[in-house]
Amino acid sequence: MDDVRKDGLTDTRTARITGEEALAMHAEGRPGKLEIRLTKPLVTARDLSLAYSPGVAEPCLHIHRNPALAYDYTSKGNFVAVVSNGTAVLGLGNLGALASKPVMEGKVALFKRFADVDGIDLCLDTEDVDAFVNSVRYLGPSFGGINLEDIKAPECFIIESRLRELMDIPVFHDDQHGTAIVAAAGLINAAHLTGRDLKTTKLVINGAGAAAIACAELLKAMGMTPQNVILCDTKGVVYRGRTEGMNQWKSAHAIDTDRRTLSQALEGADCFFGLSAKGALTAEMIRAMAPAPIIFAMANPDPEITPDEARAARPDCIIATGRSDYPNQVNNVLGFPFIFRGALDVRASTINDAMKIAAAQSLAELAREAVPEEVARSGAGKQLVFGPEYIIPNAFDPRLISRVPVAVAEAAVRSGVARKPIIDTQRYSRELASRLDVAANALEAIHERVRENPKRVVFAEGEDETVIRAAINFRNAGYGYPVLVGREERINATVAALGVRLPDGIEIHNARLSSQNRRYAEWLYARKQRDGFLFRDCQRLVNQDRNVFAACMLAMGDADALITGETRSYSATLEGLNMALDHEGVLFGLSMMIARRSGTVLVADTAIHERPDAATLAEIATRSAATARRLGLTPRVAFLSFSTFGDPKGSIPGSIREAVKLLDGAGVDFEYDGEMGADVALDAHLRASLYPFCRLTGPANVLVMPGLHAAHILTKAVPHLTSATTIGPILMGLRKSAQIVPTGAGVNQLLDMAALAAYQAIEK
Repeated sequence: MDDVRKDGLTDTRTARITGEEALAMHAEGRPGKLEIRLTKPLVTARDLSLAYSPGVAEPCLHIHRNPALAYDYTSKGNFVAVVSNGTAVLGLGNLGALASKPVMEGKVALFKRFADVDGIDLCLDTEDVDAFVNSVRYLGPSFGGINLEDIKAPECFIIESRLRELMDIPVFHDDQHGTAIVAAAGLINAAHLTGRDLKTTKLVINGAGAAAIACAELLKAMGMTPQNVILCDTKGVVYRGRTEGMNQWKSAHAIDTDRRTLSQALEGADCFFGLSAKGALTAEMIRAMAPAPIIFAMANPDPEITPDEARAARPDCIIATGRSDYPNQVNNVLGFPFIFRGALDVRASTINDAMKIAAAQSLAELAREAVPEEVARSGAGKQLVFGPEYIIPNAFDPRLISRVPVAVAEAAVRSGVARKPIIDTQRYSRELASRLDVAANALEAIHERVRENPKRVVFAEGEDETVIRAAINFRNAGYGYPVLVGREERINATVAALGVRLPDGIEIHNARLSSQNRRYAEWLYARKQRDGFLFRDCQRLVNQDRNVFAACMLAMGDADALITGETRSYSATLEGLNMALDHEGVLFGLSMMIARRSGTVLVADTAIHERPDAATLAEIATRSAATARRLGLTPRVAFLSFSTFGDPKGSIPGSIREAVKLLDGAGVDFEYDGEMGADVALDAHLRASLYPFCRLTGPANVLVMPGLHAAHILTKAVPHLTSATTIGPILMGLRKSAQIVPTGAGVNQLLDMAALAAYQAIEK
């Protein structure tokens, strides 16, 4: 379920996303969250002739003769329409079609982010069921599936039912079935832990909207006895013979019972599903339930009862909610991207109960397995080990894409709705895994861990407007406690001009007036007195150089991490940090380049060494490979050069070959080779055809650069020439955690680097 506040703002953990921050994100750069990108080159006149007239006639004629070829010659097979009329937008109610567009764009983004499914949002300006159905029914030729979203009940039932009858592609209302599938997965595991059989489990569902009805239908399809499922709404129990507030969808789940209220329904019940409102479930009601009760309080933004309240009343309970700040989140993103992925890949004509059940069972099975290290490390305060507090997989588990779609696809084949069976399941699973950038998942895991272990981070350039904004966002995101170094009156004036206020938990330290100045100066003097510094030199540096002041604060344990660089050059900033901070091994910069198609590549050194020698190159490679592994990548290190394995010759290739020999002697546990050109490093087919002796078994994901000039050219040019995103350079090799952002960095860049600095502090 979507974790959304009634005011439309996300509220997760201690994080608070402000309206200003959300608006800025949606307006920055190109407005919105989507754009169309070409998948074929359209550079020359010949390219245009092939892509359009006259070349396009050929696929048109083939598709006319055999419509199935549309999946081979067009984007149909990986294209989903996300359709809404905005009558039930998140927890906000009927906002209308236009106001629903940001949510629909977000849904499309989730499809792409989690399952590499392309989509487009279609917001229909009508509340008339017939008009809506007629608008969508004719879209089949363009899309492989239809995801209905944020349509109020009971119209959503009618619309989905009619479209499923009229269209030969999957039609799936996520508000209904997505919630039902993920909740069913959690229930499978909760029943397993408490020794229950679904056939005999007694379930009470509070709420009779789209998600509640879908939960009841799916669980009955999974074998739950209909008489054991009691549905309640605001009028009480839905029983046979009731006339008040009834409709055909509620009536389908009415049972013979003398119970009339939620309290009565829960007496002796094994399980509670809440899809209603805050406070609907009380401690007294839980105490009346059967031993080891299962409670899924899925109302948002506030559950029917909090986990703390539920455990206080019944310590033996297992509880899940729709929120990410509690264990066992029922999160729709675990379902819809992967269900559509599997359905599209077998060209399914519909998404049926067999496919939904397969998805739920696959999710349940995945939660019982040991989680990958990069996900486990993000758990911090949570137990990511199968048990009462971990019955539903983590949404950023990289195995989801290679497990759930396979189960869905196989179920589609078995149930006869697949038009393209999967021949080799293992190969299909590997292909699915290659669609996901595991490093992007790991970055979210890093942010998660920082939120669970908030740190005190110094923002050295605290008077700068961008830095102030980043510090406010850092605090609101729940990453920790920012310290702004600067003059209080200047900072407060900037905050006032921005029209915001500093959240609680942000401190301001004036370097010149700080009570710690003498302490810092004495410490710095003891460190630098044999390097030609007098005490007054150290005192002046502490008083006047904010980077030195901040570095002393970090070095002496008054802060956990430091972020700086917004207003000064990298070299000048590093000089100030080096005054107070010690190194551990080679100091270097490591940049992350995240591309939509090729995934994440780490590039080093992008900050320090103009011409690294062989020993430096070898250490940079070893430490970069270790970072790649922490991000969930299998490191494949390529030493780049203008030369590929000796052609042409030169001094740079010679030092690289020496670095390779040093790694050979060290017996490191990762793939590496060089020297080689960038094309050879990244193109496995080219490498196999020309250099079959190369040790790399796949495209390189760690590029060790021959010098700072090449590293700068690559990392600064590529983001402007492609859609790649660059994070960094991340400063590696300091004993304490400090990061330097590029001069003129934006708020998001500062925020990401501050979070990485906090994460490094956790790891040290």
